[in-house]
Amino acid sequence: MLKVLFLTGYLMTYTSGEGGADVVLSCSLVEEASGLDDMGDRAPFSRSPATLVLRDVSISPDQVPDTLTPFVSPTVPDPDLILIEATASSPAIPDVDLLLHADCNEQEVACEISRYHFPQGAAGADEDHPAPAHFFIATLELEGGGLSTALVLRTLGLPAPPAAADPGPGDRTLGEGRLGLPLSRSGSLLTEVVFMVFSREKELTAPLGGDVLLNCGFRQQVALQVVGQEVSVEWWLQHQGHGKRVLDLKLTGSQEHSESVVKRDGSSVDPALLVADGNASLTLRKLKVSDQGTYICTINVGTFQAQQTIRLHVNQLPRVSLSEEKLVSQEFPHKLSCNCQNYYPLDCKMEWFSVSPDDVERTELSGEMSLSSHRQHADGTVSLSSHLYLQRRSLPPGTGLICRVSHPALGSPVSIILVVQPPASVRTEVYWMGLGFLLITVLFFYQLMR
Repeated sequence: MLKVLFLTGYLMTYTSGEGGADVVLSCSLVEEASGLDDMGDRAPFSRSPATLVLRDVSISPDQVPDTLTPFVSPTVPDPDLILIEATASSPAIPDVDLLLHADCNEQEVACEISRYHFPQGAAGADEDHPAPAHFFIATLELEGGGLSTALVLRTLGLPAPPAAADPGPGDRTLGEGRLGLPLSRSGSLLTEVVFMVFSREKELTAPLGGDVLLNCGFRQQVALQVVGQEVSVEWWLQHQGHGKRVLDLKLTGSQEHSESVVKRDGSSVDPALLVADGNASLTLRKLKVSDQGTYICTINVGTFQAQQTIRLHVNQLPRVSLSEEKLVSQEFPHKLSCNCQNYYPLDCKMEWFSVSPDDVERTELSGEMSLSSHRQHADGTVSLSSHLYLQRRSLPPGTGLICRVSHPALGSPVSIILVVQPPASVRTEVYWMGLGFLLITVLFFYQLMR
């Protein structure tokens, strides 16, 4: 029985196959456009619906129910249907089992397929693929992170049709369909995954002055691994329309034969992990405000190249304080300041409220406050002050004045409260009245005990 899952905006089915699972994704085929867009301008790209089947995906046995069956190719071929089957057992796609839980987690899976263009020349034939192979690149991204990968797909040779005096339609190889390539008897384009670059996170946040690890890695087909092959990693930072190189690392055969160019102090990629596990993750130490932006990890292995992007946010918790430690009810008019210091980014919201002694509901004081201009510090952090103007009106003792600060670095808003105190003379009278009441009480009980 075939099980179908409907994701929000996407269709995905998953089925169990021998030694793994078949994952079926609804994708978009992106091609260079030849027509005009809705505005009459030349459209740079066109998008067509396509289906990608990842065959024999390696996952743990407890991830797939036993009742599921392998994906079955269409019995009636459709030349207009773009169906690409890709053997994905080796190299294994990391964390691919997250696709199986996407529906339960209400996550979308974005999938795009396009022609793959080699950075240096075109791919030719090899011993296992005597006919010239064609290549595609498929990008998969799980909403919310956890899986982002670029898969390089290589077409496979088609099996010879069975000998027959008069083969039927199902026994003939379909002509060149939408992709301009020979299709299998079921109408699908047969490919295999030969190279991939992946990241386990697309966006993360780290504190100013701290360290962070930007995840990036690669895997390739074992048959393509060559002794002494060159592996190069480039990390770039793109921010506000400007790009700058962070680090380059090039290995030839082993970590002992490596060349590195470090443009950002405190950045590093471990050559040993790159050789052993294909781990090209970037470490950044002592983060600065200038380190935030989109990082591009580009990996070249032999003639293959692919990349991943990771968005890094830098933040700093604000220090919140009031200008006064004590406020007496007679000290009006008065200006009370709430200071939000050394925070980042700029998104800071400051609010004032009051709570009377006889009421539990807060009253917003937005009409009686003003904000200072942002003050920027040498480390890139900023400070901001909010001033509350207390006019000559009744603020009885016990009234609470609350400054509430909201900022992306805070899990929840921070509030500081200042309680209005009675005047000194009132406090003195209350003191003597309390002391007199205590003495009278003691004398009363003393008389009762005699």
